[in-house]
Amino acid sequence: MSKVIFHRDGGAADVVDVDAGSNVMRAAVQNGVAGIVGECGGQAMCATCHVYVREPFLDALPAMSEDEEEMLECTAAPRDERRSRLGCQLTLGADGLEEVEVDVPASQI
Repeated sequence: MSKVIFHRDGGAADVVDVDAGSNVMRAAVQNGVAGIVGECGGQAMCATCHVYVREPFLDALPAMSEDEEEMLECTAAPRDERRSRLGCQLTLGADGLEEVEVDVPASQI
């Protein structure tokens, strides 16, 4: 099992255990994490799963694709050039991240 910790405004956090092969967006949607919409279902065609990855986990992230880069230009909340990622592009377990902590933006749409 892998773990995602979603930090929200006000200090609340959701800790979600997920199976290998899932991604941050699916972990949020399947577990009712407030603030992650995942409108396109994980196809990197919207920016409603935008998250800010916390500093200690940045070096473990996969390279960003051109599609993800383009979608991050359309986020509702301000983009952080270093920390902003689409949750649907961050795979957990197996060859992905074993654990990651993210901050959920105040708005997605």
